[in-house]
Amino acid sequence: MLIFIYCFSSTPLKIKLARLAYVEAQGELKVPFKDALPTREEQLSTLRNTEEFDVLVVGGGATGSGCALDAVTRNLKTALVERSDFSSGTSSRSTKLIHGGVRYLQKAIMKLDYEQYMMVKEALHERANLLNIAPHLSAPLPIMLPVYKWWQLPYYWAGIKMYDLVAGSQCLKSSYVLSKSKALELFPMLKKDKLVGAIVYYDGQHNDARMNLAIALTAARHGAAIANYTEVVHLLKKPDPKTGQEKVCGAHCRDIITGQEFDVRARCVINATGPFTDSLRKMDNQKTANICQPSAGVHIVIPGYYSPDNMGLLDPATSDGRVIFFLPWEKMTVAGTTDTPTEVTAHPIPVEDDINFILSEVRNYLSPDVEVRRGDVLAAWSGIRPLVTDPNSKDTQSICRNHIVNISDSGLITIAGGKWTTYRSMAEETLDTAIKAHNLSAGPSRTVGLMLDGGKDWTPTLYIRLVQDYGLENEVAQHLAATYGGRAFEVAKMAQVTGKRWPIVGKRLVSEFPYIESEVQYAVKEYACTVIDVIARRTRLGFLNVQAADEALPRIVEIMGNELQWTEQKKKEELEAAKKYLHLEMGYKARSEQLSKTTEISLTAPEIARYKKRFYKFDKESKGFITTVDVQQVLEKLSIQIDENALHEILNEVDLNKNGQVELDEFLQLMSAVQRGQISDSRLAILMKTVEEGLDLRGPVSVDRSGGGV
Repeated sequence: MLIFIYCFSSTPLKIKLARLAYVEAQGELKVPFKDALPTREEQLSTLRNTEEFDVLVVGGGATGSGCALDAVTRNLKTALVERSDFSSGTSSRSTKLIHGGVRYLQKAIMKLDYEQYMMVKEALHERANLLNIAPHLSAPLPIMLPVYKWWQLPYYWAGIKMYDLVAGSQCLKSSYVLSKSKALELFPMLKKDKLVGAIVYYDGQHNDARMNLAIALTAARHGAAIANYTEVVHLLKKPDPKTGQEKVCGAHCRDIITGQEFDVRARCVINATGPFTDSLRKMDNQKTANICQPSAGVHIVIPGYYSPDNMGLLDPATSDGRVIFFLPWEKMTVAGTTDTPTEVTAHPIPVEDDINFILSEVRNYLSPDVEVRRGDVLAAWSGIRPLVTDPNSKDTQSICRNHIVNISDSGLITIAGGKWTTYRSMAEETLDTAIKAHNLSAGPSRTVGLMLDGGKDWTPTLYIRLVQDYGLENEVAQHLAATYGGRAFEVAKMAQVTGKRWPIVGKRLVSEFPYIESEVQYAVKEYACTVIDVIARRTRLGFLNVQAADEALPRIVEIMGNELQWTEQKKKEELEAAKKYLHLEMGYKARSEQLSKTTEISLTAPEIARYKKRFYKFDKESKGFITTVDVQQVLEKLSIQIDENALHEILNEVDLNKNGQVELDEFLQLMSAVQRGQISDSRLAILMKTVEEGLDLRGPVSVDRSGGGV
């Protein structure tokens, strides 16, 4: 395998220099679509009308997109089809780290396992490359490992220092030891009791879905024909002229959006479908054995105040032996992951047990002063990690710790397993195998150091030009620069005038996030076909706060409807599909289960009396329920105005039976859930409490979510 050749002591440098020399000798790669990407319709036309491609990649995740980019930059005629959206599966649901794997290195040392050592070494090389080729989407992140026993300090320090040494010249920054006081200064939320110190090391962090998209778009700009929402119905085969054996020669595909079917012929087909690896393998041969053993990993997002802005936390040994990361990401905090056997599904759902497990582990490391509440979970998601067994191994039940590249009897090439960080080297190995197996004419890989879409023209101060040239808010400009890199100017040019003194342009989709309306328009140019594509992968709103995403849906539907000429019926379907996605896959369902018609009211008699008094300040007629009209009447007396639609949304969050009113029992259930920490920052609870205590007549009532909670 490539990994063994690639990581021997002096060989990696020689290989790298040879590759760079090859790239330099060939001159810059041609980029036929440097300015404007082909439309999705044009891409589909190319897929339908090209007589034969050299390579057809099935799967638009990180590995599949990496394979397409590797192939097209070797001057191979390349096609890629993805049955959903680019990065719609595992690649958008990661821990957001670009890392070599500290725990793998620990196992390598403890068990004297050379293969694990080489795996870490390769990953650290790829980490450095990825940070270099997409500087707008990635950055080094310091991660703190708190130590609570004196003997662990030298033990962990030695391990982390070894991690630095294995990285060699590609070490991001040197790790260091902190005293107890310094650790608490940098991470004040940390539990103080028995803390003896901490070790800080560096890994990379990225916006995974946008990184995946950047890889796919870079392939498209170099001439690859790529299409999302295009599924493989069955593989095409023809007899080999020499042996008479059936060989894979392409795929019969269906455009899911229009229903149109067509053939895509190719000399080589690569199966890069992640958890769905076995589905395509069985299309090739029904009798082939399964190699994928899927494992579900759940992550949660909680407010940014749970962690410092630029310091992560690693729990190296949870109560059940797993590793938990606790990381700042997109001004929020992401925690995970779990590792549970699961069934393969396109729509994995986070379950309450996993959410509570992560919260429990987080509590173990945070100060008792910090109340870790279930209601602070803003979003939760589950991703399926495609662990694989090696079909060529004698022990077919043994999980392969790295990735495998397999060639079937009919010539189908499968790349499976591995990790996000090593997508590029996996793609390189896959194409090397494909070229050899199918006698393709191509040179060596050219993706080391190849800048991804938006990376070439990015600078750390690019956002300042966006503010100065277009009149964008500072936060919005920083977000655009960090998301689109040098292409942020294209998004800014599309931004609408706000009609305000400042910002001049850039209408936000929701007030507390820097996503603006022109990003929805630009998303269509990036092959977004559904509202889910926008809230989950072009922006990350659905991953950061499901309530905010839910509020943004009507406007996103309206903008996309105009761009794609949707009918009213299509708009309605898109809105319903997006709401279902947020409800099931992003944790909204788990939230609703925290407050239901059967929620126990665990309040004392004095508390019930106090909350009844608060309720009847709005229910003047003692009807036993309140409506938006009741709330408006109270607010009008205090000269406070709240938009009627916003008020309806506020009450709807608590209206369990959806009858347009909040009954006393529902209000008491809400307050009970708030007291237990199952729900936090309920806008209705805050509003009613503020009214009861006496409002400042000169100030508006804030109904924005400070945390939210799912």
